Amino acid sequence: MAGAIIENMSTKKLVIVGVTLLLFQALAFMVGGLIAPSPTTAVHYLATKCVDTVKSQQETKWFMPWGPNQCDKLQSFDDAMAKRIEANDIVFAVHIPLPKKEMSPWFQFMLVILQFDIAFKMYNQIEEGAMVNIEVGLAYRDDTVSPWTEMARSFEQRRLNCSFTTAKTVENEGRHYECDLLPFMELGSVAHKYYLLNIRLPVNERKKINVKIGEIKDIRLVSIHQNGGFTKVWFAMKTFLTPSILIIMIWYWRRISLMSRPPVLLEKVILALGISMTFINIPVEWFSIGFNWTWMLLFGDIRQGIFYSMLLSFWIIFCGEHLMDQTERNRFSVYWKQVGPIVFGSFCLFIFDMCERGVQLTNPFYSIWASDVGTELAMAFIIVAGICACLYFLFLCFMVYQVFRNISGKRTSLPAMTKARRLHYEGLIFRFKFLMLVTLACAAMTVIFFIISQVNEGHWHWGEHTVQVNSAFFTGIYGMWNLYVFAIMFLYAPSHKRYGDEQSSGQCITGDGGANSGEDLQLTTTITHVDGPTEIYKMTGKEAQE
Repeated sequence: MAGAIIENMSTKKLVIVGVTLLLFQALAFMVGGLIAPSPTTAVHYLATKCVDTVKSQQETKWFMPWGPNQCDKLQSFDDAMAKRIEANDIVFAVHIPLPKKEMSPWFQFMLVILQFDIAFKMYNQIEEGAMVNIEVGLAYRDDTVSPWTEMARSFEQRRLNCSFTTAKTVENEGRHYECDLLPFMELGSVAHKYYLLNIRLPVNERKKINVKIGEIKDIRLVSIHQNGGFTKVWFAMKTFLTPSILIIMIWYWRRISLMSRPPVLLEKVILALGISMTFINIPVEWFSIGFNWTWMLLFGDIRQGIFYSMLLSFWIIFCGEHLMDQTERNRFSVYWKQVGPIVFGSFCLFIFDMCERGVQLTNPFYSIWASDVGTELAMAFIIVAGICACLYFLFLCFMVYQVFRNISGKRTSLPAMTKARRLHYEGLIFRFKFLMLVTLACAAMTVIFFIISQVNEGHWHWGEHTVQVNSAFFTGIYGMWNLYVFAIMFLYAPSHKRYGDEQSSGQCITGDGGANSGEDLQLTTTITHVDGPTEIYKMTGKEAQE
């Protein structure tokens, strides 16, 4: 009987396949590092102080910071006091993007961060745990002459977390607090060319609204969006990789279906991994260029969650099906203790994502980090997820160690075999150990990717070329997962190759050329037919005598 391709393919062909995949992996990193720009761009804005001189209750009035219809501006709050303009009549206006520029659907999303410039005053200090109440409106238009169309309006609260590094004395009045950045807005698509934010900080001393929050001097915003050049490279990769994984998946399952036996658990899980990889590959993002699909960020999170859940489960089953010590295999119920927590954790992360990005579909200003309960809940999720990820990686390393120990334990049977069979099985042992190390390397690279993706300065200078580190890791890790899934489906597809008499499964050649009952060291469960219950590394006969 024949096993999987990884067992039967010649070493020369296997090396060619490995080198080819390695070259594609290097190409994936180079595409992001040398061709694609940085994944995101951050643009800083200083809000313009406008005066609402004529209040109209019938229609919403939008205040432009510049242009032909610009608002009446204030240079500072001192001017407002001199003109006896109340705080409730001041509107902070921000136009996105800057003059003579326009937004594009290629930007994919827009995240806005808020920061207050607050001056220290002895009579108006920031109270501990102070909340800022913000009345904000968002409008859009696609040309410079059309009226603004309201997109969203909300009344939000953000907790100030500011510190004053010097002594709180009269001499230090006018110095600014150091305040943390605050989440403000997130859009799941950038379907319009121009956006306008109007922000009010209403004051009501009787209701204690916006009191004891210090003397706010300015409002600064940071807008973050995906670079259009990176989006095009990313879409091109997804468009190229989708048919590649789809074709190898169809070819793999066709080979499984041609066999006279039903597929085993490992083969089913490999197919499920290929389906999840195809699901995340399908470039539905192309439609976001022509349609205002604000749910694309949430949909992308769901796709990634499904793939990572399937990948983590696959690794557990993949290692478990290669353990000789496990008496029961080829049944999904055997792994429920390991796979169950993965599914539960993924479901919890899905609920957490729905609590923020799900609500942002109707209110882009909502943030789970805005409240104390939400912040504690979010931090708890992050900490628990980090601990679980570390424990999972350690458990995976332990399972790979067990596989290595079981494979090495079979070396005691090799000296009793003929030279040809011994060399054959030594080659198999090396192949499976190498594949396990590649699996661990993929997991380690993913952890490194998440760490480096948090680094702000994402580029290195290499001679005259600039290497975009963040882009390289985005495209490189994405390419790595596709190549890994491709390699697993190819190497674990049933082989149609059969050995000759000297390597026939279940037999060893004696010294005089006769065939006696031998010992078969089967390293996979993907065999072309089953004469009984198949067990990994199980011996099917007695030792051959030379």
